[in-house]
Amino acid sequence: MEITMYDNLLLLPLFQGLSKNDLTTIIEKVKFHFQQYKEGEIFIRQGEECHQLCFLLNGQVCVRTQDKEHAYSLSEVIGGPYIIEPQSLFGMQNSYTATYSAHTPVGVLTIEKAYLFSELDKYEIFRMNLLNILCNRSQIATQKLWHTHIGTLEEKLVNFIALRSQRPEGEKTLQITMEDWAGLINETRINLSRLLNDLQDKGLVQLKRKEIYIPQFEKLTEHLTESI
Repeated sequence: MEITMYDNLLLLPLFQGLSKNDLTTIIEKVKFHFQQYKEGEIFIRQGEECHQLCFLLNGQVCVRTQDKEHAYSLSEVIGGPYIIEPQSLFGMQNSYTATYSAHTPVGVLTIEKAYLFSELDKYEIFRMNLLNILCNRSQIATQKLWHTHIGTLEEKLVNFIALRSQRPEGEKTLQITMEDWAGLINETRINLSRLLNDLQDKGLVQLKRKEIYIPQFEKLTEHLTESI
């Protein structure tokens, strides 16, 4: 069964609540760009200017954020449908905060920023949907700031990753040395290493040289929360 543009828009929270007539008018007036990417292809790079709304329609993307100052990175896998960094369209810094590549074959839909004001802004439901998405992300970011690097070692470990993640679940990979990570959370390398090795024995993480792989971050969070 062929998936139409109408079906694609219905997948996205920005367009939910709009009538069929409204969606038909939007499709006629707004230029949508649809593109497929093969596994491993990069379609957004960290630091690039954001000048369009970008939607992951299907498949999974790898989101990699690099902290150049402290020489570490965090990667996570996110599945669609998902709107990519709508907050980067506005404000003082209009650039992407992460690099996005296809973890599996993906379908991506983009809308130029100009259409937000010339056409989509005419629909109150669309404006409310966009405001809700931006406000929700702002509120989540604010809540994270209260759980930065305080508490027990277990809490610091979880909060360090959660603070830098776009979603609190799923597959994540932290590339960092043990010494650097211990220093960033104000802990000793020995204590951090002991905890991580215990978590590896339980199958919650996999340790490699300068890399910590977490298959399911929500299971790690649940385990550490119960142990506190």
